[in-house]
Amino acid sequence: MKYRRVGKSGLRISEIALGSWLTYGHNVDKEQTFKCMETALDHGINFIDSAEIYAKGKAEQLIGEFLARETVDRKHLVISSKVFWPMNEDINRWGLGRKNILTAIEESLDRLNTDYVDLYYMHRYDYTTPLHETVDVINDLIHEGKIRYWGTSMWTAAQLERVNAIAKENKQYKPIVEQPAYNMFTRHIELEIMKVAKTHGMGFTVWSPLAQGLLTGKYNNGIPEGSRASSSENMKSQITEEKLTQVRKLGEIAKSLNIKTSQLALAWILRRPEISAAIIGATRPEQVIENVEASSIELTSEILLLIENVLNNSPQWPWGYEPNVYHKEEMRK
Repeated sequence: MKYRRVGKSGLRISEIALGSWLTYGHNVDKEQTFKCMETALDHGINFIDSAEIYAKGKAEQLIGEFLARETVDRKHLVISSKVFWPMNEDINRWGLGRKNILTAIEESLDRLNTDYVDLYYMHRYDYTTPLHETVDVINDLIHEGKIRYWGTSMWTAAQLERVNAIAKENKQYKPIVEQPAYNMFTRHIELEIMKVAKTHGMGFTVWSPLAQGLLTGKYNNGIPEGSRASSSENMKSQITEEKLTQVRKLGEIAKSLNIKTSQLALAWILRRPEISAAIIGATRPEQVIENVEASSIELTSEILLLIENVLNNSPQWPWGYEPNVYHKEEMRK
């Protein structure tokens, strides 16, 4: 396993992180959850990502039970949580206001069975709360030792500019990380967000790096029973023949390198130095091991161009660079 700094901070995390969205507390039982976590730690993963909204707190609770094991040393791990989404019917139990954040962090710490979280994400932007109020309370929590660092998730470039400006103006702690969706089919952050975040010293911990399983190739011949798409209409709508054709071609590239399609997709994400970690969702220990191996794969410029020709979806820049020309220029740097 290789490790990277989170932006310009001193925090280092594994390139492959273990996530808990739509897995732990949902369709994976406790025994299997613990096996996945054990396997992750055994193979060098030191970052476990969660949020209070994941399975309405059950994901955090399972992580907390795992952290309580005698064989687990909490201080060697990077544990995250997130706040924003409503947890109950209380009118104040959502958003990024002081009252909700203070309530949320206490409940998350209790479920996680820890005195602090290493990363605390603002899970979405809150248009109803003054941004300085959010920055103020986060600053207080850092001084109190309840969080070590903080970040954002799914924020726009303009929002990242604003929050960094407020923190700098008031000499407060700035966010060190943004957590967006990013994979071969979802590349919007390459346009503005990646450059803005990098300017402010922020790293990226990206979710859905395998497009919810589509980039593993498991849907190439239909929708397997028990898969995520078998019970999700939204996921089914993403499985188009165009994308399946692309995944099959990506599989051919992966085969020529003697690796899995999923490993190719993860290595493609890690090609960008702005990326601190790709967050995987694993329901079986074998998936953890397979994904971890992507950390050791480096793709050549020739392979990256082959991938671009298959995808043909590189974001268009305002001045009209042709996609492959842009990537050729990037790879010369």
